Amino acid sequence: MKITKKEALAKIEELKKFIEEPEKVIGIAIKNRWTRDIIFQSTKTTYKEAIEEKGDTNLRYANLRYANLNNADLSYANLNNADLRNANLSNANLSNADLSNANLSDTDLGYADLNNADLRNANLRNVNLRDADLRGANLRNADLNNADLSNANLSNANLSNADLSNANLSDTDLGYAEMQNVKFYGKGGTKELKKSQIKDFLLALGFIIKE
Repeated sequence: MKITKKEALAKIEELKKFIEEPEKVIGIAIKNRWTRDIIFQSTKTTYKEAIEEKGDTNLRYANLRYANLNNADLSYANLNNADLRNANLSNANLSNADLSNANLSDTDLGYADLNNADLRNANLRNVNLRDADLRGANLRNADLNNADLSNANLSNANLSNADLSNANLSDTDLGYAEMQNVKFYGKGGTKELKKSQIKDFLLALGFIIKE
């Protein structure tokens, strides 16, 4: 059966009424940093709310670069291999979190709770850890080049093989920390330590202090 061009166009217009337009997705998509696959599609417009909406903190391989997670509760979170460059994690609760192999360069972690956090092999270059709680944290092989650790609490932390070149250790608590094979400046360095820090510093390097 033949129809005219005018009739065909009329049919097309009629069919359009039954075709639903795709629903527009509004909200943050948390993606895999390597594959760009969506880990979670949120209806929220901030990363902090998106993670809360997700209902769990399994964020392995997540791309959270530039995310504002100030004061976020990420305790026990799985952030293994996550990209957190330039993120704001100041005052965040990251106690017992898995941040191993994560990229945290240029991140603000000031006053953050990283008690017992796993930071093995993490990239922490240029990070702000001022006044952070790192008691018992595992920083083995971590890159802390140029990190600000002033007033941070690193007591009982494991810093074995970590790179602390150019790091600010002003008033850092190193009580009972493990610092085997830690990299500093070497001969001719200008890193400053207060007299009150020397005992803990030497103990962390394996020296026994005798009067």
